[in-house]
Amino acid sequence: MKNAQIILVDDEKMVTSAFKTLLKVEGYTNVKCFNNPVEAIDFLKENTPDIIVSDFLMPEMNGLEFLTKAKELYPEVSMILLTGYADKENAIKAINEIGLYKYIEKPWDNDDLLLNVRNGIERSHLMSDLRDKIAQLEEAKKELEKYSTDLEKLVAERTKDLTIANSKLAGIINYCADGIIILDKKGNIEQANPACENMTGYSESTLKTKKFQEVAYITTKAGNQAIDNKSDCIFGLDKDKNDILVENCMIKNSLSGAEIPVEINFSSINSDDKTDKFVGVIRDVSKQKETERLRDDFIATLTHDLRTPLLAAIQTLKFFLDGSLGPVEEKQSVLLSTMLQSNEDLLGLVNALLEVYRFDSGKLTLCKTNFPIKDLVTQCYEELKPLADKKNIDFKLECDIDDKTEILADKSELKRVIINLCGNAVNYTNKGGEIQIIAKAQSGDLIFSVADNGNGIPKEDIPYLFNRFSQGTSRKRSTGTGLGLYLSRQIIEAHGGKIWLDSKLNKGSEFTFLLTNVVNEERQVVNG
Repeated sequence: MKNAQIILVDDEKMVTSAFKTLLKVEGYTNVKCFNNPVEAIDFLKENTPDIIVSDFLMPEMNGLEFLTKAKELYPEVSMILLTGYADKENAIKAINEIGLYKYIEKPWDNDDLLLNVRNGIERSHLMSDLRDKIAQLEEAKKELEKYSTDLEKLVAERTKDLTIANSKLAGIINYCADGIIILDKKGNIEQANPACENMTGYSESTLKTKKFQEVAYITTKAGNQAIDNKSDCIFGLDKDKNDILVENCMIKNSLSGAEIPVEINFSSINSDDKTDKFVGVIRDVSKQKETERLRDDFIATLTHDLRTPLLAAIQTLKFFLDGSLGPVEEKQSVLLSTMLQSNEDLLGLVNALLEVYRFDSGKLTLCKTNFPIKDLVTQCYEELKPLADKKNIDFKLECDIDDKTEILADKSELKRVIINLCGNAVNYTNKGGEIQIIAKAQSGDLIFSVADNGNGIPKEDIPYLFNRFSQGTSRKRSTGTGLGLYLSRQIIEAHGGKIWLDSKLNKGSEFTFLLTNVVNEERQVVNG
């Protein structure tokens, strides 16, 4: 568009100079100005313009005569006549007789002039394309006439089917309830459908000036997190990946201010310019989230109501076992002990479900205090060591932390994480195996890891291991609830930390969590 060849003819040099300067400011680089219409005709015989603008009154040849000759050379090119108010009637007549595109009265409005020039260029291109298409259709018609009537009918049917298919595709894109957006790998928006406009509150033209990072963000337990705007690609978009699902994403509507939870499915697409392009289908999951919330509230209420009868049953069984209600025979004692253990396990599951619900709903507030971290790690180690000894496991603790070094965290919740990670290591390590617990404080951060030499976890299962109700791996399922690691991740992330797993099959696994800026430097005692 900016390289279009624009021809201006006016006998006044001041007009042509001002016109050319205006167009150059707007980015048009190929503007040819003539003060003599005869010279302009000679130029047009050798060069094809995209638009012609001519003055009406000129000495050697008036604008109507000049444009009539130009029309004979280039019938499809848009032509604009510049005229004074007194010549308005002649200009209208010229439009009807010669077929001019527009007339503009002097003095002109710059914005109006630029708009007409831009539209005229587009019209010229469309007319040229139309002419080419017509020529192609005429040629195709001659070829089609060589075939039989049945073949013509088949072509017509296929054309009709293609038209219907294109219409359906356009309807799917324009009337789809899900937002459809096209991005490059850096997040620059190149196209969006009406549903996407409704979600963001921006028009498509405005969205094209923005990055996706400006209209969306990721939600985490530690708070809202902006999508990375500094890396070479967002969401790890890669043309070699067939499908990328982005969850826990929020779009803020610029008009209403409403925050809309969405899930986005990205896929790579082929582009003409050989650059990486991705189409994203954005689904509003507001109703789904509300349904999940109602479901979780129901489960939490039901679970909470189970605690009272369970506690009553546990206490009653304890009364029987300790003889408070009379002597109990040995066989009865074994049966009652089994019942007690089952009820206590069920109570543990109920409590775990309630903890998960509290973290998911954001209703659980961490109670952070300063406490010696080495004492907590040692306490957890000593609680689990008898279980490790029972399986003849070499259970080691390496705690490179001063006895009085304190951290700021929720002690009971952090203990839950440490017990869970170490307990899993004991449960899934074979008899005679090795487990090493390492805890250290450095640069204000706490690093805790548990490594074992067990069977390991397949690489493809690692991303799902911290999900809710994930049980073991695809090769071997555990008998647990599948809530331990999920709850551990929730607790660590609520502290603003990270938890991850490194594992290799038949070599073992290492669970690690990192809490940043939790070590209270003022409460560390340096011996010496």
